[in-house]
Amino acid sequence: QAQLVESGGGSVQAGGSLRLSCAASGLTFSSYVMAWFRQAAGKEREFVAAISVVNRYTRYADTAEGRFTISRDNAENTVNLQIYSLKPEDTAVYYCAAGILFRTSESSYAYWGHGTQVTVSS
Repeated sequence: QAQLVESGGGSVQAGGSLRLSCAASGLTFSSYVMAWFRQAAGKEREFVAAISVVNRYTRYADTAEGRFTISRDNAENTVNLQIYSLKPEDTAVYYCAAGILFRTSESSYAYWGHGTQVTVSS
């Protein structure tokens, strides 16, 4: 059974950095596109970043471009999201997801973690 477990969230001040990690098990990790989504209170879940299987292509939401970096380690079955210059509007629950297609839509991802909370104070 596939399982994704996020870690690394927390409370930080604006301008700070965080590194989120997602550990995968129960699936052939190297065969899956991995992505991060986030959901702020009262809002819909939104795409943040994705990283492909082949050639490690990456894709970012406009709001993440330049401040977020997604990376993966197929040997360790982990995907990371480094966030720099955090803003209060980055406050959300961040979810890790695994799928087959290199897309930004939630429906493209079959497996999801339970999320990790990121809170940014001004």
